[in-house]
Amino acid sequence: MSRTAYRPGPLLPARDGRDVALFAVVAILCVLACLGAMAASASDRAARGWVRDIRSEATVQISPRPDETGAQAAARAAEVLSGVPGVTEAAALESERAEALLRPWLGEAVLQDLPLPHLVTIRLDPDAPARPEALNRALAEAGLEGRVDDHSVWLADVERAALTATIGAVVLGLLAALAAAAAVVFASRAGLAARRGLIATLSLAGATDDFIAGLFQARFAWLAAVAGAAGALVACAVAAVLILIGGGDGFTPALPLAWSDLLITAPAPLILAGLAAVAARFTVAGLLRDGADLET
Repeated sequence: MSRTAYRPGPLLPARDGRDVALFAVVAILCVLACLGAMAASASDRAARGWVRDIRSEATVQISPRPDETGAQAAARAAEVLSGVPGVTEAAALESERAEALLRPWLGEAVLQDLPLPHLVTIRLDPDAPARPEALNRALAEAGLEGRVDDHSVWLADVERAALTATIGAVVLGLLAALAAAAAVVFASRAGLAARRGLIATLSLAGATDDFIAGLFQARFAWLAAVAGAAGALVACAVAAVLILIGGGDGFTPALPLAWSDLLITAPAPLILAGLAAVAARFTVAGLLRDGADLET
């Protein structure tokens, strides 16, 4: 019997419990993959924010002269440093704020017996920040003694921690994505293996190989797309709740989710549908080639 292309009525049931169960697993894995991708984006945003904030600030410890108080020396240093090119703002740190910063580390009792440093906080121009040498020169010319800390000592540690957080989120997202992709391929192959008899019947009835492959491609691509869309929507709902809880600063400083992160989930249905279509075509082609195993 010759194989000719034709388009009969529906050949597959509209719903099959086996397929639904398999692709429900795909949807769950898709949720994890989408959440991992959004977490990676948020982690990268947080990492870049940490580094940017550290590089845009500096601290100066002022040593007052015998004829002036520490507060007076810090105020004078802030006025001098605010005029240095590359400095956008300089302000003396109040003693109350310095105590609040040290209290969690030293405790109230120890804090009362310690002389607090007189500090000036500086915000630098992100495009052309002032160099520590320029800040020290301005202090010396004004007759002030101070030590500039541009945070470079521990900036490398922060950058390394930020990179680790970003890489960790990316790896977790990729692992979930690979698991979802493998589940799509497995679900497609398992569904087709359960329909070996139907494939054999269609082949013996005269359907072309391309028609049979296209029939199952459409079936499993649609199921994968639905699973991907469902997983993406659930992931977006979870992220939206976290964003609403966290407000403008994000859920946590380490994971500042944004509404734009939800767009990352958009390709999920198309990617899973493409994987299912490719897996279905190759599986059907293999079954058709292995005619000895096609039994009605």
